[in-house]
Amino acid sequence: MQYHPQPTPGVARPWAFPAPERGALPNGLTVLRCHRPGQQVVAVEIFLDAPLDAEPEGFDGVATIMARALSEGTDKRSAEEFAAELERCGATLDAHADHPGVRVSLEVPVSRLAKALGLVAEALRAPAFSGSEIERLVGNRLDEIPHEQANPARRAAKQLAKELFPATARMSRPRQGTEETVRRIDAAAVRAFYDAHVRPSTATAVVVGDLTGVDVDALLAETVGDWSGDSAEPGQAPPVTADDRGRVVIVDRPGAVQTQLLIGRIGADRHDSVWPAQVLGTYCLGGTLTSRLDRVLREEKGYTYGVRAFAQVLRSTAPGTSSGRTGAAMLAISGSVDTESTGPALDDLWKVLRTLAAEGLTDAERETAVQNLVGVAPLKFETAASVAGTLADQVEQHLPDDYQAQLYARLAETGTVEATAAVVNAFPVDRLVTVLVGDASQIADPVRALGIGEVSVVSG
Repeated sequence: MQYHPQPTPGVARPWAFPAPERGALPNGLTVLRCHRPGQQVVAVEIFLDAPLDAEPEGFDGVATIMARALSEGTDKRSAEEFAAELERCGATLDAHADHPGVRVSLEVPVSRLAKALGLVAEALRAPAFSGSEIERLVGNRLDEIPHEQANPARRAAKQLAKELFPATARMSRPRQGTEETVRRIDAAAVRAFYDAHVRPSTATAVVVGDLTGVDVDALLAETVGDWSGDSAEPGQAPPVTADDRGRVVIVDRPGAVQTQLLIGRIGADRHDSVWPAQVLGTYCLGGTLTSRLDRVLREEKGYTYGVRAFAQVLRSTAPGTSSGRTGAAMLAISGSVDTESTGPALDDLWKVLRTLAAEGLTDAERETAVQNLVGVAPLKFETAASVAGTLADQVEQHLPDDYQAQLYARLAETGTVEATAAVVNAFPVDRLVTVLVGDASQIADPVRALGIGEVSVVSG
């Protein structure tokens, strides 16, 4: 029998995160564009400097309602007409508010880019904010709140923020507002927030896709270039303070058969030189199925379907803009276990952290993490949307345009000792706030016996 010759691999092509071209329109709008051959669906991300810290007192959630209302009609089109025009373009448009500001996201075939950008410009320039639409959006938001309260993971995140940050800090309260604050929001409040914070001079548009044959400058000038507003400097974020004294808070859910775990503190953000080592070490701790936490809690003990450790940037401001820590990343461990295993699972989790501090990571763990983080990057950024989203992240976190490309190079260069030191400093066993959403009558005493911090119980 004759076999065909075995295929041989080709030569690997070098890859780096795409570098954008930076420019600006006469109206002050900053523009980043990135040509990605073959990406016929163009992604546009527009960052608006309208942070949650800027919401008026007692009106938490107004940024979210404003973001959702941007596509609910303009001075030229009703909400239904606007939606129909988007559909004719084959486009999707979304907007959401978070601590750094508001993000407007568009995806559209390149052949319909001009029309879709015109609609986005219309929404930014002259949103209707009609009373009936705002009332509907407020009603929708009020309907969401009970569902969030019932979700153990969302409830744990809410409680952790409340525990870590001072009550006066916006970060201590739900991003999209509470029932009390959302009820106060009306069309006048939304319009006032828009007028105060939405303007091209503090906004950035990111355009990514196959731009062959597209006169991007002319297209932008004819659409978002017509958007006008007063000039202004980006707002200054207040310093971030957090209380990470080791303690346990149980959110009581009588009869719950599972306990949701969320263990966290505040640490370095992407402006800190330790970030690459922190990313690498955190990945070794709980970033994948091969991590230490999963290996012990899932594979060996069978407590859980999975536990993850992660670092999530909450807000990041360029160094030197104000006193104190101006950026913050949430360093956390999250998962769920059955009620009876809550005490043993926490005990083993703390043993993993103590062993890590005593013995460090292995070279094999570090190598696996580098392969997974750096090696899959070309696949992770295969689409225009993923590239645009990351570039917009860099904008809102005040990072240089080549940050992501440099990060992968630094991850590959980071050694085992550096990664160990970073993750041990990120998760010190005596400076972690532990939130447990579960049946307090079943889990409180076993958790107290562990001695990992004072235990208190709050209503679920």
